[in-house]
Amino acid sequence: MSEVTVEELFDQGIERYQAGENAADLIPLFKDVCDRVPKSSPAWTCLAWLYLLDKKPTQAYKAAQKAVKLNPQDPQARVNLALAMLETAKSGVRDQVELAAQMMLAVPELHDEVKQNIEEGLSRRSDWKSLTRIQAWLFGDE
Repeated sequence: MSEVTVEELFDQGIERYQAGENAADLIPLFKDVCDRVPKSSPAWTCLAWLYLLDKKPTQAYKAAQKAVKLNPQDPQARVNLALAMLETAKSGVRDQVELAAQMMLAVPELHDEVKQNIEEGLSRRSDWKSLTRIQAWLFGDE
């Protein structure tokens, strides 16, 4: 049997997430992907999101920092970082939200993607006050 590539592992993780699998069950898979490909911003972005869903903001903050460092133009990575900062009472949240908003203005597809991710996050964690705040900051006047 052939070994699964990192790309296949990542894709399997995304499919399992989209199928509704619990974030806690997916964290080990995405940690493995991040360990194998430490310069993969999408993997770190996913891992940060899963940590946030699993109410582990400190781990999410570290993963989101890596994602933003690897790809400063990814608004979802910035949203994840802002969420983790809110949930760990760190300063600089507004700067991250403003940068994400600017990137979403520049690329309409990113706007839709982030909006869908936020809505999906709230469907998994309806009591997520930090995400509701970020949603209001980014999309409040739509």
